[in-house]
Amino acid sequence: MNYLVTARKWRPLVFEDVIGQSHISTTLRNAISQNRLSHAYLFSGPRGVGKTTTARILAKAINCKSPKDFNPDNECEICIEVTEGRSMDVFEIDGASNRGIEEIRNLRESVKYVPSKNKYKVYVIDEVHMLTKEAFNALLKTLEEPPPHVIFIFATTEVHKVPATILSRCQRFDFKRIAIEEIMKHLRTIAHADKISIDDDALLIIAKKGDGSMRDAQSIFDQVVSFCGNEITTKKIIEALGLVDQELFFRTTDLIKSKDTKGGVELVEEILKQGYDIKEFLAGLNEHFRNLLIVLTTESAQMLEVSEVYKKRYVEDAKHFSENDILRLVKIVSDTETSIKWVQQPRFKLEVALIQMIKMDNSVEIGKLLNQIEELKKKIDSGIKVEGKVMASPPSFATAQKSVTIPPTKTSLMNLGGYGFGAKNFSSQTSSVAQSFSPSKSISLDEAVAKWGVIVNEAGQNRVFLKTILSSSRIIDCSNGSIKISCPNESHLEMLKKNRDYITDLAQQIYGAKVRFEAIVDSNFTENPVNHFSNNKTSKENQHPIVEALKNQLGAVEFNSDENY
Repeated sequence: MNYLVTARKWRPLVFEDVIGQSHISTTLRNAISQNRLSHAYLFSGPRGVGKTTTARILAKAINCKSPKDFNPDNECEICIEVTEGRSMDVFEIDGASNRGIEEIRNLRESVKYVPSKNKYKVYVIDEVHMLTKEAFNALLKTLEEPPPHVIFIFATTEVHKVPATILSRCQRFDFKRIAIEEIMKHLRTIAHADKISIDDDALLIIAKKGDGSMRDAQSIFDQVVSFCGNEITTKKIIEALGLVDQELFFRTTDLIKSKDTKGGVELVEEILKQGYDIKEFLAGLNEHFRNLLIVLTTESAQMLEVSEVYKKRYVEDAKHFSENDILRLVKIVSDTETSIKWVQQPRFKLEVALIQMIKMDNSVEIGKLLNQIEELKKKIDSGIKVEGKVMASPPSFATAQKSVTIPPTKTSLMNLGGYGFGAKNFSSQTSSVAQSFSPSKSISLDEAVAKWGVIVNEAGQNRVFLKTILSSSRIIDCSNGSIKISCPNESHLEMLKKNRDYITDLAQQIYGAKVRFEAIVDSNFTENPVNHFSNNKTSKENQHPIVEALKNQLGAVEFNSDENY
């Protein structure tokens, strides 16, 4: 007897044998039992899940001379003819090679004739989406009102390519991908019947490689049996299929944990020496990180499609990472996997990606960081001496005289200071003009104007753009602890509003009293004499209009070699 591949040898003969599609099998059997058969069916779904097989079983069941529980008996002449593909009343048509309008015209002519010996004529068109637009249009009328002895069964893997006019005339059944557990169970049955020894880990590898397709899994099973014989082990399967050993992925996470860049480069060398495909390695590494992410988010390894030994290892490794860490690692691997198709040196790309993952710092939640900064500021404001800390913004000017020790560190958070400008410690810069703070002290207009230039220069040391804004403003009133200033245009007013808190803190430090700023736009604005406190040596009258616009609109400042910005 000639050898039959497993997919043909174990092809389902009754509805119950179709793995993973019980919702469709039950519906079709009930339709037969209630005599509610449709004139057209559309079976859609991925490859190798039982579409054409179910169509054959349905064709046999509705024509069988002695059905058993609305299943074909597979023993009568009609069932045998359909199974062997020689029935005169059941036609299996390949849509890819019979896609023209002429073939459909011939089909329309043949449906007029009654079956030779069966109850129904059944037309099974596989990959029906391959038919041309004209062929579909020619089929419409016949499909909507066929003779009572004709049933159409269409099968497709790309249902979105089937016209809506065809879909509306059919009963549609969507076949789903077959679960890994069901594929493993069926392969175990096949192996037992064929007296083949295979462990669960090996079955799991084959089932995952099948990617939801029973036919693909059975083809891989045949390939493995040819390589290993009747004794199949996990190691032999990895060798036969050229799969990347799972241990390499765990070694990768170990290198990331230990920050071992040298080991990362050596790992790439080992991958290439063993002949592994870099794309296969990256795909497996992405799945490895996905497993870690599942463990982190669910706090369980039950959803992982791996052996029990690896589940325990995933639980242990997940303790060393956060969800944000894994998401960043997945992003690096995905980007590398996408870009590696277009590079001439994929090895270099992989080395860079591994080093990038190994050198990656741990993620820090912004919320926790801000809370720590807030606690630090509270300690400084309350007069507690803080050492070995990094400040995210300047201390309150009311406490600038208090002792604050901030040694230099490698990591600086100063750029988180107000409005994206670097913040500095003002105690050393304002000590010469600072006064002891008094909430009840009031200041006069003359005092406010006299020290305005100091505020302008101090502000310019930390936020350069403010020097231009403040120097082009003028004090017009000072009473009841409120300083009223005018500015030339709306853009200046908007910048003053955005920096009001900063200016207020600085003024309180300079004046030694609590002040409040109010700013207005003065249409009759004239040059403020306090401009001489800024180090701008070019008078406004002599400035080019473009220079003036840059200063007013963009906060530009004139650079002088003798000034230290």
